[in-house]
Amino acid sequence: MTDDASTRSAAGGAAPAVTVTDVARRLEAILLIVEEPQSLVSLAAAVGAPVPAVRQAIETLVDDYDGRAGGPVRGFELREVGGGWRLYVREEFDDLVSEYVGGQAPSRLSQAALETLAVIAYKQPVTRSQVASIRAVNVDSVVRTLLARGLITELFADAETGAINYGTTDALLVHLGINSLDELPHISPLLDGADEVGDSRNEGVRR
Repeated sequence: MTDDASTRSAAGGAAPAVTVTDVARRLEAILLIVEEPQSLVSLAAAVGAPVPAVRQAIETLVDDYDGRAGGPVRGFELREVGGGWRLYVREEFDDLVSEYVGGQAPSRLSQAALETLAVIAYKQPVTRSQVASIRAVNVDSVVRTLLARGLITELFADAETGAINYGTTDALLVHLGINSLDELPHISPLLDGADEVGDSRNEGVRR
């Protein structure tokens, strides 16, 4: 990374020099914890730096992780998805990570995981925030668990918000012993918030 570039405050007043390296380090801290791709504007607000400085720092991080800055290619990458940026495991290590996480996962899903999985199954494609709204609780860790177990997958990122839309996988069908999502029972007797979800199967569940 280079640190010869500096930025000034967005208000136009003089400020202590902030190098590209400083901004990149702040970005790394934020990118390690975000669940959805973040726009340059959002990242700039998060790290307290102008958008041009954030854009330059992003480019520096991408070059670093991809091995173009003289170092090794990392096992992860900084990727732009749906107009936002997020850290991802490199595709070549997907199976390795899935096997590791799967081996660490408990044999049974919690009640919270089962309820979240039900919402996703009936409502898909659905974003994390939509699931959280239906369940009235934070579902970040539960969604990570379901992804690790291979029961749900990221379908696509919303073009406007960058929010990831989730859906179920064939592994869920295998676990349930059914051939199609059309065989799922009616949700109203089973899940709180069913009025919001509705009978999505009648609208055509997409996977």
